[in-house]
Amino acid sequence: MSLLSDARSIQHKDPAASSLAEVLLLYPGFHILLFHRAAHFFYCRGHRLLARMISQWGRGLTGIEIHPGARIGSGLFIDHGMGVVIGETAQIGANCTIYHQVTLGGTGKNTGKRHPTVGSNVLIGAGCKILGPVTIGDNVRLGAGSVVLKSIPSNSTAIGMPAQVVRRYGMPVRPSDDLNQQDFPDPLQRQLEQLLGRLQRLEAGAGQNAAS
Repeated sequence: MSLLSDARSIQHKDPAASSLAEVLLLYPGFHILLFHRAAHFFYCRGHRLLARMISQWGRGLTGIEIHPGARIGSGLFIDHGMGVVIGETAQIGANCTIYHQVTLGGTGKNTGKRHPTVGSNVLIGAGCKILGPVTIGDNVRLGAGSVVLKSIPSNSTAIGMPAQVVRRYGMPVRPSDDLNQQDFPDPLQRQLEQLLGRLQRLEAGAGQNAAS
């Protein structure tokens, strides 16, 4: 897919984009793709210093840091973008959406594959941190502020610290298109309700024993 197609994908996803020209001229999420494509080209051909220089220029202009070694599929929409960090061995599939302050990072000083692999049609909410060589399946929605330390299966929604799956879809959906970041169950509330129910059952049992 060409960069022009990437720009059209951003325009399609963002209701604030009034024209294709606005995306091409003003969107840092599109500009960083220009820098990354160039940096990745030189990185894959062994020109590592030049690749890092290009990626750092892009970081300075957009506030988005993508290592030139990262592999990024077509149709990526980085909305707002400030503070996004994508590590060297990260992989991102097609048609994904990433909001600001997202990190696709590594843990420790391990070598080899040490950053996340993200499938296609994935929505990653603002402030989400995905750490280590975990796999995020296709058609996944990650809630804002989540910390993902384990792999998330396809066709699901996950939220929390650490993130846990709170919804599974019977059929594939495309979270990266609908951009819904509000329709999430509250896993903490669910746990508290379960604990409250258990406490009430225990108290009821203790009352019956006392009465007998």
